[in-house]
Amino acid sequence: MMYGAIFIKNIIGNTSTVLQWIFIGRCFLFICPQGFILLSVQAHLPQLKPPPCNMASMDGSCEQARGFKSSIFFVALYLVALGSGCLKPNMIAHGGDQFSGSDNAKSLSTYFNSAYFSFCLGELVALTALVWVQTHSGMDVGFGISAAAMAAGLISLVSGAAFYRNKPPQGSIFTPIARVFVAAFTKRKQICPTNTGNAGVGEPARLAGSFRHGNKFRFLDKACVRDAAQQQGGNTKPESPWRLCTVSEVQQAKTLLAVTPIFACTIVFNTVLAQLQTFSVQQGSAMDTVLGGAFRVPPASLQAIPYAMLLLLVPAYELLLVPFMKRLTGTRSGITPLQRIGVGLGTVAFSMVAAATVERRRRDLSASGGRMSVLWIVPQFLVFGVSEMFTAVGLIEFFYKQACAGMQSFLTALTYCSYAFGFYLSSVLVTTVNRVTARHGGAGGWLGDNDLDKDRLDLFYWMLAALSVLNFFCYLVCARWYNSGADGSDAASAQIAAEGDAKEIS
Repeated sequence: MMYGAIFIKNIIGNTSTVLQWIFIGRCFLFICPQGFILLSVQAHLPQLKPPPCNMASMDGSCEQARGFKSSIFFVALYLVALGSGCLKPNMIAHGGDQFSGSDNAKSLSTYFNSAYFSFCLGELVALTALVWVQTHSGMDVGFGISAAAMAAGLISLVSGAAFYRNKPPQGSIFTPIARVFVAAFTKRKQICPTNTGNAGVGEPARLAGSFRHGNKFRFLDKACVRDAAQQQGGNTKPESPWRLCTVSEVQQAKTLLAVTPIFACTIVFNTVLAQLQTFSVQQGSAMDTVLGGAFRVPPASLQAIPYAMLLLLVPAYELLLVPFMKRLTGTRSGITPLQRIGVGLGTVAFSMVAAATVERRRRDLSASGGRMSVLWIVPQFLVFGVSEMFTAVGLIEFFYKQACAGMQSFLTALTYCSYAFGFYLSSVLVTTVNRVTARHGGAGGWLGDNDLDKDRLDLFYWMLAALSVLNFFCYLVCARWYNSGADGSDAASAQIAAEGDAKEIS
């Protein structure tokens, strides 16, 4: 749940202006480091944490943190969550804003791949080297290293401040979108004219003609239609912005509604990610983690497998697959973002199939007194790594390219909100499955015994595989609807590249 909170705060911390720089700097300098420093201090001082105990024992001997100790812990966690939520979407969008002009537009896809490569590198270091440090030197040292890493990131950020391209402030994205819905509701009985003479406030009519979603959500068009009664009465007083909106504001609202189904289809994908970071680690703990007779694999480090694979796959994708697909399809990024997302959503089900097959075999061996090697859990992580490379980067690129002016950070934040909703859906699924299966099958349900030899984790994995397949077909329907009537160019592509390649998303 806390991991989900880290990502849900992205929607709060996004901005589409020069304020990106302020948010990023404050996150590096104040919010994130303070959270890590608090965690480090609490892990180091005995008076700020409960007495040590064996957490693996089920006898209830471990004392729960309460009062001041608990408050420090949650304040530190939410500082890290708030800092991460403000940092990630603004960092991605700020980097994308540096690619302006028709020449640099072709490098935008490469930038998103490079940014995701850096993210995977950081995850790999955190799940291997940092886990090793925390295991051998203590949690306080590990959190202290994290705070130092944020300070190093701040130095790196500031060193290039003189070269950044910053857009002028444009205000919050929430206000104009809210105005569109209020104005459309207020003028719900108004009839939209067939010509563009009454449309918008000082907006050129050509904007409506090049907009991809111009024929969708037509009820919102009434927000930029002038009041007929006021015109007939000769009243020259300008209407309130909450009654008459600009064409660009209506386009922003339509874009948000149009991308919502695509966003929703990625939530199940991130629910699978949540299982790999929880149950699959527990699954690895129940297997033989000794390799070569001496080396023991920490179960928590198993999450590093997809990121290690991605460090190889992302460059291979950029250097090999993109040039090949570019010659085959004629698009600048090789395959379009929607196609890339579709490949990822289509392959993620195989990760759950592999996980369910291995878990069934593990239970059978455990019942007979045997143990499987932890290496058998690698395939499910590898398949998910391939799926994530396509889905995660494709979603970021899709949102950025579809964003109207001033919406880049907002839509980029939706990418990370998908992680949040995926983790929250994971918690809801586990609770619901336990209740339903306990009611019909007795005991604690598929996942209620906290013992994999008694639980039916394999059946839960099969359910997620089926859910992923269903979600993939839903995505195909949503993607086809999204591209319907796509006569215009992409919003960001039209801004960045004068030629506006419509193939880029279709």
